[in-house]
Parts: sequence; C-alpha cells; structure tokens
Amino acid sequence: MKVFVILYFFLTFFPFSCKNDDDLPTDPKKPKMPNIVGMNFLVSNNSFDISYANLKASLEANEKIGIVAEVNHQANAASVDLDLNPTKIIFFGNPNLGTPLMQKNQLAGLDLPQKILVYEDDQNDVFLSYNNTLYLSSRHDVLEAPTLSMISGALKNLTTNAGDNEVVSMSEKSTVNDAEGIVTKLSKQSFVDTYAALQGAISGNPNLRIIAEVNHQANAVSIGKELNPTRLIIFGNPNLGTPLMQNAQTTALDLPQKMLVWEDDQNKVHVSYNDPKYLVERHKITGTETVINTITNALNNLSNAALGGN
Repeated sequence: MKVFVILYFFLTFFPFSCKNDDDLPTDPKKPKMPNIVGMNFLVSNNSFDISYANLKASLEANEKIGIVAEVNHQANAASVDLDLNPTKIIFFGNPNLGTPLMQKNQLAGLDLPQKILVYEDDQNDVFLSYNNTLYLSSRHDVLEAPTLSMISGALKNLTTNAGDNEVVSMSEKSTVNDAEGIVTKLSKQSFVDTYAALQGAISGNPNLRIIAEVNHQANAVSIGKELNPTRLIIFGNPNLGTPLMQNAQTTALDLPQKMLVWEDDQNKVHVSYNDPKYLVERHKITGTETVINTITNALNNLSNAALGGN
C-alpha cells in the first residue's frame, strides 16, 4: 500500500514530459529528403564534383547515348551576381529509346532528351535526381511505349553508379494528369516558319541565351524511324531562373526553360511549354510571385511571336 501511495504521489506531482515526434529536434546530420511528384533521387556517397564526373563519364562511355547540353546553374547565377549552391544538369539522349515515346505522343518531346540533376544543398548533402518513367508516361499518355522499362533501368543505373547509393522516391505519387502543366498554342504558320520565328524571338532577346536545339525528327530518321516534325529549343535567363532555385533547388530539374514546336498528323502546328505556375506547385516554390509573373509573360510573348498573328 505504501508503494502505491508513493508512486501515485510521484506521478501526480512530478509528471513525465512527453513530446510528439514533431516536437523533437531534427537530426542535423540527416539529409533533407526532397518530396517532388515524379522525381526519383539518391543521396550521393560521393562529393558533388565526383558525382557529376562519374555521371558524365558513364554517359560518354555509352556509344548509344549523346550528351546534348550541360548547364552549370551555379556559374550562371554567379554571372549575374547571384549566389546558388553547386547545381548542374546534364541533358542526354538515345533516339532508340526516346523516339517510340514521341511516336505515341509528340508532346513527350518536351521532356526529352532525358536529364539528370546533380546538386549540393545547404547541409552539403549531394543529390542526383531525375524524372521517373511513371511521371513521363502519365504526363504524356505513353504508358504503352515499349522502351519505358529500358529508360527506367538506364536512369537508375546511371545515378546509382554516379552516387554509389540506392535510388529512392519520397513522393506519395509519381503519376500526373495527361498534359498536366503544359501550355499548348496553335500556330497559323508552317512548321518551318513557326520554329524560325520562335528561334528569332529568343535569340533576339539580349536577356536570353539558347542552350541547345534538338531536332527530334532528324534524330528519329538517323535510326530509321519516322516522326512528324518535332523540334525542341532550350534557353535560359539566370536573372529569372536563379531565384526559383534559391527558393527550391529541385526546380533546376525543370530549368532551363524549353519550348517544343511540333506538327501533328493533321498538319496542324503547335507550340508547347511548361506553365511556370506548374513548376511552383511541383517544387513547392514560395515567395516568388513577381518572378513567376515575369517568366509567365515572357513565355507567353515568345510563343505568341511564333504563331503568326494569333
């Protein structure tokens, strides 16, 4: 009886302090895992420089893969006196794998060639990330494309070898709606004139720089496959892109900006690009409304310049 009274007294006047897990301090050594719809990633066991060098070496060693462009977002930010953690993205393609996706839906060309992002965050953790094939197939309705599994395996192997770790995905879902986040406009001009007008509008803007141009149709022909006229132009403006990456570094996976010009089976010509508001939602960007509005207006004006009086 005395034991019970003493225990009751102790619990009543000296209660234990119980905290929820959310109240406990986070482990500063634990990487901040990204949670982006459709994005697979790994935490690299190598430094930023070694991770990127490994990735590039693997791409160069594969004769079926061609590197299209390399973008050093950190260096571009520094060129306009802005700070950004180490951030690089590399674009690469294999027409044998990518063409079947575009044969089913030319809009898939907006997310091709493939790309892998390497970045180092504020905690000095290094990540490699890419768009998984569930995301690509749902966004462009190409789930039946025969090369999806090969693309998935190639992306996984490249990142695993570069970072010496396992690929994971923190997102609850990888699928999105068909054409989600894509703005498409109908041109009154021919395919050739539409693309030339777009290219001229971009190259004629002193604030923009063309990073790469990809002729998906020509790449398909090079491997004996047919594809309607489909061309991609990749371009950027560090003054506008850097603030987005400063807020959410994973946004670099969707930068630089891209525009796709394509002619469908009915000979109608279209211009398509990613809606900046979609990037805000996907990467959980906050506090950049002015920059997003500026980007939105710029992309709207560029695409309109290609349409021939629309």
